[in-house]
This record gives sequence, structure tokens and C-alpha cells, in this order.
Amino acid sequence: MTRIDDTFAALKSQGKKAFVAYMMASDPDDATALEIMRALPDAGVDVIELGMPFTDPMADGPTIQAAGQRALAVGGSVTRTLDMVRAFRKDDPKTPIVLMGYYNPIYARPGGVTKFLSDAVEAGVDGLIVVDLPPEEDDELCVPANQAGLNFIRLATPTTDDRRLPAVIANTSGFLYYVSVTGITGGAAANAADVAPEVARIQAAANLPVVVGFGISTPEAAESIASIADGCVVGSAIVKMIGEKRPVPEIVDFVRKLAEGAHRG
Repeated sequence: MTRIDDTFAALKSQGKKAFVAYMMASDPDDATALEIMRALPDAGVDVIELGMPFTDPMADGPTIQAAGQRALAVGGSVTRTLDMVRAFRKDDPKTPIVLMGYYNPIYARPGGVTKFLSDAVEAGVDGLIVVDLPPEEDDELCVPANQAGLNFIRLATPTTDDRRLPAVIANTSGFLYYVSVTGITGGAAANAADVAPEVARIQAAANLPVVVGFGISTPEAAESIASIADGCVVGSAIVKMIGEKRPVPEIVDFVRKLAEGAHRG
């Protein structure tokens, strides 16, 4: 049982859905990012999804691409991301942290996969979302991550049909992330009526919590989507406020309203 498993079990026992908040490590700088991250649990965030800055984030729209560029400009990296997790863990041993990113920075880092996984576990990471490694490449990172005690969280999409779904589920643990719309982050709005049948299909096949992300930007949308899934993820709407240099209390208040919406769901 990981922190992620414990969190979903606790939420289920309370009749609540999960709220996952995404932010980019080192955006707009290390100190501000850590301040925001530390405030998220008290704002109602159940799982923190922390982006690892990368130059070519193929799944991300302009808002998160810009966050990655801001982070890289101040020295953001996989190593800095792990440092941020360590700093967070000094005060919070409980909130699950999922690193989201791409394989190249992990593979190219000195020590490669083995060193990354060791460092991630030591820092207090709970799970990984690495969007450019398909199931056919599970031996590269997914299987070693599971063996190291980390959840490897896979994405399913509107184009994941019944023939493909078993491969997507095979080594997934913690939860399955359903991408509600085709395309990139920060794009079209998610529609609960469209998403609900797909979530039900995946829940039945996966026997895992299914959390929906992409296209959710308001408390009302968070409530609507969470009502038909096990939780929801909001990223671009939060990152947009960070990019606009809004005061941290204003960002945290917005996150609190999103979390309240998801929990109502």
C-alpha cells in the first residue's frame, strides 16, 4: 500500500472524490513553487501532481509549456524537482506526490533510471506519470518503478478502445488517469455526459480508481466531472494564475474552491 492507495481508500470510506492539483516544479522559481506546494494540502488537495520541467512537453498546451520554460529559465530540472519534494516532505509526510513528465530527462540524467528511482523513493515520491512511454516499453521504467515501490500511473484517452485497454491497465497502479478530451492540456472543456460512459467502462476493466483530467478549469466543472469518476485533476487553470504572478494566497484560494467542488462531486 502506497500513500496513493491509502488516500483513495480513505476518500472512498468518507464517500468523497479525489482532487488532484498539478503544478510545475520551479515555476516561477524554487521558493515560490515550494510555498504554493506546501499550501495545497490545507486547501483540500488530496494528491499533488508535480511537473518535471522539460523542453519538449508533447502532451501539454501553451500554458504548461510556458510554465516549463519559466522553470527551465531559473534552473529547473529533475534534480531540482526531487529537491522540492524533499523540502516538502520535511513538513508533510502524508500527502501523495506524483511526478509527471517525459522519459528523456530521466534517461539522460547521470545514473539513468536506476539512480532516478532510488532518488525518487528517497525524496518521498509516490508515483510517476511518464506520458511518452507506451506499454510496449514497460521494461524501461514502469516495471522497475513498480519494483521500487512507486505507482506507475498510465493515461487512457477517448481513443483507448477495448483492444488497447488491457495493455494500458497491465502494469498501472495507484489510479488510472483518463484524459477527457483528445488533444493537449488546457484545450477543450470536459463534458461529464461524454466522459461518464468511458469512465464506467475503464473502472469495470481496471479495478482501479479512475481520475479525469484535461479540460477542467472551474469549481463547477470539477464537481461535475468528479461526480462521474473517482476524482479529477486541474492543472492549466492553476498554472495560468502562477504565470500571471497572482499572489500566492489568491492562487491557494482558487485551489480551495476547486477542491471543494471536486469533493462535492
